[in-house]
Order: sequence, then structure tokens, then C-alpha cells
Amino acid sequence: MTEIPSREELVARATALAPLLRKHAGWAEENRRLHEDVVEGLAEAGFFKLRRPKRYGGYEADTRTLVEVGAELGRACGSTAWVLGVYSIPGWMACHFPDHVQDEVFADPDTRVCGTLSPSAMAAPADGGVIVNGKWQFISGAHHSTWQEIIAIYVPPEGQPYPIMALVPITDLLVVDDWHTFGLKGTGSVSTVAKDLFIPQDRVLPLPAVLQGQGASQRNGEGSIYRAPLMPVAAASSVGTIVGLGKGARDAFLHRLPNRKITYTGYESQRDAPITHIQVADATMKIDAAEFHALRVADLVDSKAASGEEWKLEERARARADMGQVIKLTKEAVDILATASGGSSIYTDIPIQRFSRDIQAVNLHALMHPNTNAELYGRVLCGLEPNTLYI
Repeated sequence: MTEIPSREELVARATALAPLLRKHAGWAEENRRLHEDVVEGLAEAGFFKLRRPKRYGGYEADTRTLVEVGAELGRACGSTAWVLGVYSIPGWMACHFPDHVQDEVFADPDTRVCGTLSPSAMAAPADGGVIVNGKWQFISGAHHSTWQEIIAIYVPPEGQPYPIMALVPITDLLVVDDWHTFGLKGTGSVSTVAKDLFIPQDRVLPLPAVLQGQGASQRNGEGSIYRAPLMPVAAASSVGTIVGLGKGARDAFLHRLPNRKITYTGYESQRDAPITHIQVADATMKIDAAEFHALRVADLVDSKAASGEEWKLEERARARADMGQVIKLTKEAVDILATASGGSSIYTDIPIQRFSRDIQAVNLHALMHPNTNAELYGRVLCGLEPNTLYI
């Protein structure tokens, strides 16, 4: 039996990793991937076991724990927290496959599963499985992964095409080093390609079933953290990083504050200026509000999973809306602090510019954009059917 650390212990481990993450944040940006020492540190802290089933030595941590750990890591390095958050989603999805498939996937004590929800490949039937061709972008952490969860459009011999989810060893895919971006640079979110790739049928599931929380695992079927639908789980697994970006930006701002002038004014210390007081208070209240939405969606996912209660459509839509609000409010907070940081903050050794670029990159994510998620929530509140499967 694995000794499962408490939430408080896991958060303390994340806090203890902060100096290592800050030390290698610049390297990660320059090399467009996480430093090996950081990956090793995450493994030693047990963070790759957060969503791993207990029978494989995992913790089966709830999403509230993911939020709090992600926030502490994101406070030091947004790219590190983002990669860990991404691993937790396809890693959770892998637990919906048949148990003998999981035996293979989780044979490595620190299995890392990267993945995507984008159906940017095509699948055709083959004897004993499917043949897949296509390319997936934004595969965060691919350089350090052992497996990838992929999505493809399956075209059956009869009937309508539909999306499928499959598990593939990362060594079966071509990794394209094309991650040249202005934000989240250290995540190594490269592209992967499949060419005439055969995937056995037992490593293929219909995506609509997984979106509804229906998997093929017998042993995980009763596990509370695996009973929730996919999109609320994905939302709750992502928001900790965002809150951490807000807190990290505030930490960086306050660290420079006492010794920074407001140039061409009489203020020898920016800390003395009333406008600074308003800016810090406004940004802090926005970060507090973002954290409220982050914890609300996590607590909803955890309470529903524990009780087994059926999800209402409005609750599913609100999970995405909460995620959007976390991003919207955090971006507003970071924008305030970045604007107040002056011209010297454009230098790459000043951390707040990194937080500013990272939150801008998150804000552009197709499934996380505040406007998209607010529109979906409002649509459902107005009595209309959602115009997406991703709910």
C-alpha cells in the first residue's frame, strides 16, 4: 500500500520546489521545455502520482488538491505548473481504458501522459483496431512523456463519423520541435504526428462516452475521482496554474517595489504613491475573486464525484464559465501589475514580464477563453442547447 500524503503535505512540497523552479525558469524559456532537474523534482515530490490509481501506487488526489498544488507551482513558474496540470488531464483520461491497458500504461512508476482534446486526425477501421493519420499541436510536456492520449475522427464502414480517444506510446509518434511562442515558452508544447499508425482496438474509446464520464475500466469504475465528466475535470485541473500566475506576478511586483522609483516624479519609492496602493489592492481583489472561482469548480467536481450525483447541464456549463472567470480576472490583475512595473520590466530577467506573457497565452486557449466560456454558460442559462460536445 502506498502512503498517501495529505493535501497540506503536497502543497508544502510544491512550496519547497519553488526555488528550483525559479532557478530554471529562464533556462526553460530559452530551451522551450522544462529542465530535467525540474522534471526530476516533480517526480520526487510525487506530483506525477496525483491522478494515478492507488493500485499502481498513485494518490487519486481530488481536484481541490490539484488547484492548491498548481497555484503554488504556478507562483514560481507558470510553464512547470501548466505541464503538470496538463499531465493530470490525459493521465485521468487514461484511467477510463480497460484495466489490462492501464497495466501497460502505468507500468512505469512515474508515467507521464500528454495529450489533447483536438480531433485533428483521421482514423480508419483495420483488422483488430484502427489506422490513424494526422497531426496534433500544443502537446505540452511531450518531450518528457511516455504516452500520448490522442483524438481522431473515426470513419466507420457504415454510419456517421465520430471522435475517438486512443492511447499511443510517445515513441510511436513523430515529435516536431515547432514550439516557438511568446508565452508559456517553457512548456515544450510541440506537435506530434502519426503516419499510418496502427492502434489496437482495446486502446480506443469513443470520445462522447468519455465526455460523459463513461469508461471501460472495471476497477476504476467505482473510484470517486473517475466518475466525473471530462470537461468539468479538465476545468478544475487547469485553474490552479492560473491562480498561481496571478500570485506570482504580485510577488514579483512587491519584491521590486521598495527600491523602485517612479521616474520623472518626486516619488523616490513607488511604494509611497497612492496610485500604487490602489493598483495593488485592485489586483489583489481580482486574484482573490479568481481563486474563489477556481475553488468553486474544484469543490463542485469533488462533491459530485464523492456523492455520485448526476451532473446537471447548467453545472457543466458553469464549470467552464468558472474556468473562464479565473483566466479573465487573473489576466486583469496581472495587466494592472505589469502596467505599474514601468519600462525596466521589459528586461527578460525581470520575472513579471514572464507572468504577463504566460497569462496572455492562457487567455488565448480555445477551450479556456473567457468569452467562449461565458457565451456557453449564458446560452445554457437562456434555455438553449449547448453548441459543443465539450461540456
